[in-house]
Amino acid sequence: MRLFTVDAFTGTAFKGNPAGVCLLESPVNDRWMRSVAAELKHSETAFLLGDSLRWFTPTVEVTLCGHATLATAHILYSTGAATGPVEFQTAGGTLTVNHLPDGMITMDFPAKEVTPSPVPDGLEKALGVTPLRVGKSHLDLLIEVESEETVRTLSPDIAALTAVDARGVIVTAPGTETDFVSRFFAPNVGVPEDPVTGSAHCALSPYWSARLGRDSLVGAQLSSRGGIVHVRHAGDRVHLSGHAVTIFSGTLHA
Repeated sequence: MRLFTVDAFTGTAFKGNPAGVCLLESPVNDRWMRSVAAELKHSETAFLLGDSLRWFTPTVEVTLCGHATLATAHILYSTGAATGPVEFQTAGGTLTVNHLPDGMITMDFPAKEVTPSPVPDGLEKALGVTPLRVGKSHLDLLIEVESEETVRTLSPDIAALTAVDARGVIVTAPGTETDFVSRFFAPNVGVPEDPVTGSAHCALSPYWSARLGRDSLVGAQLSSRGGIVHVRHAGDRVHLSGHAVTIFSGTLHA
């Protein structure tokens, strides 16, 4: 079966977030998909069979993943397997993607509203910073800090973050060249730091739209690889848009 590595939320090779994309020819079992994802060691690997899309980290299956969805759509469009809108059936609901004239791919994802939350015990020490605001979405804890530089230079205690009762921890601040910046840590699902996280922007989009008074925003994720996510908040949905680059294609024999 065909296997690809795609750098998502970037137009430059070896930047953004690498994702595996496996185009299945027939049904396979969960154990096999977990083994492939562990072998590839990307933060997520996508498995597509017909219109059914699933995502696995090196350790667990996840219910929502933006960058591996973008990577899968990029492969369908770049290989000619799709030209117009595509609907993926996923554990996170039906996700619609489309290829835009400027080369970006846009994805229709569920919005994840953020509600104020107490500071969890040990969080401030684990992050090494004092939060300005703390909120929680359906999936993640969101921490706002004072500046872009604080986000960029953050060096958290990853082991200590496993005590946080959430899929992951989003750390965010206003941006200097973009509307907002962020980083994302998810050791509880086998991803110490995710380079660029589409699903985290399902919470970042409504959060910053409410703060800035605009629905269309641009976010930069400040991992060492870096990436750009264009977002538009539309009620209970978020439109995530970005570029992607194919790095590797081959045949999976196992």
